[in-house]
Amino acid sequence: MSGSLHGSLLNKEKNFPIWFMRQAGRYLPEYQKIRKKYKNFIKFCLNVNDATKVSLQPINRFNLDAAIVFSDILLILNAAGQKIEFKEKIGPILEHYDLNQFYKTTDQNFTRNLENVYKILRKIRKKLPQEKSLIGFAGSPWTLLTYMINRGPPKKNINFLKDIKKKDVIKIIKRLEHLIYIHCEKQILAGADIIQLFDSWAGLIGEANLREFCISPNKNIVDKIKKNFPNNPVICFPKGINKNINYFIKEVNPHGISIDYDINLKKLNLNNKVVFQGGMNPKFLLGNNKQMFKQAKKYLDFFKDKPYVFNLGHGILPKTKPGNVTKLVEFVRSYNL
Repeated sequence: MSGSLHGSLLNKEKNFPIWFMRQAGRYLPEYQKIRKKYKNFIKFCLNVNDATKVSLQPINRFNLDAAIVFSDILLILNAAGQKIEFKEKIGPILEHYDLNQFYKTTDQNFTRNLENVYKILRKIRKKLPQEKSLIGFAGSPWTLLTYMINRGPPKKNINFLKDIKKKDVIKIIKRLEHLIYIHCEKQILAGADIIQLFDSWAGLIGEANLREFCISPNKNIVDKIKKNFPNNPVICFPKGINKNINYFIKEVNPHGISIDYDINLKKLNLNNKVVFQGGMNPKFLLGNNKQMFKQAKKYLDFFKDKPYVFNLGHGILPKTKPGNVTKLVEFVRSYNL
C-alpha cells in the first residue's frame, strides 16, 4: 500500500496521520470564492474543474495527509432519480420519491449520472502528491433511506417510517446497498485509495432494528469491497451509535472506525483489530486554543499505543477560523508518540 493514511491503517507510523471531515468547505475563503458561482449545489459537486480545486484546497493550505473528494452523500439519490435542491440555512429538500423509478434505474444510467464524480477523482489523483491518500465516500443505506423517505434531514423525526412496512424498508435498503457498492467500486477504480461510509443517522435506529437497518447493510458493502479490492481500506462512521459501537465494530469488521464526540472512550474495546479515527468535537476549534489543544491531547494520549488517525467527531463547522485548523495540525504533528 502506498500513501501515508491508508498505509497507516495497517502499519504503525511515527506520527498520527491527520485529515478532517468537511475539510473542503464553507470555513475557507478560497472555497467561498468558488461557491459563489453556483446557485445549484449539485452542479457545483459535479463540476470537474471546481470540485477538483476545492478538494485540493485543504491540502494546499494545511498539507494534510489525505484529500477527500468534494461531493455529497445525496448524489446517489439524485443519480437514482430523486431530485434534490439545497436551500441556504435549510439544507437539502428532496422531491417525492418514486419507488418504481428507483427500482427501475439501471446500473448503467446510475453510474452515468455520477460519471463526473469519477472524473473528479481521476483529476485529483493526478494533481495530488503521490504520498497523500485520496478518500472517496458514500452514505450508508440507512442514512440515504432516511433522506429519501423524509425528503430532508430527519433530525429527531423518528416516526418517518410509520406508514411503511418493515419488509418494504428492507427492500429499499437492499437496493441502496447495491447502488452504494457500485458507486464505491467506481470511485476506487477512478483512484480512491480509501472509502468512508457515512451512516450519519445511525443514532435514530432502535435496538430491535439495528442489525437489519445498520449492521448488515454496512457489513455487506464492507465485505464486498474487501473481497474485490483487498488493498483499499474501508472506514465506517456510524454516528450516534454510542453504546453499540463495539457491537458494530465486531460485526461489520471495517478496517477503520470513525467515532463521534459522544463516544465514551473508556468503554471502547481496544482489542478489536480496527484503526480508530476522530472523536474530537469540532466546536473546540471555535474557542480558545488552550481548550482546543487540551481536547486534541485527550484523544492523542488515549490512542497513543494504537493505530489512530486524527480527525474530528464530525465535520469542520462553517464559523471555524482557518488559523485554528493550522494550529491544530501543528499541535498534532508535534505530538511525540
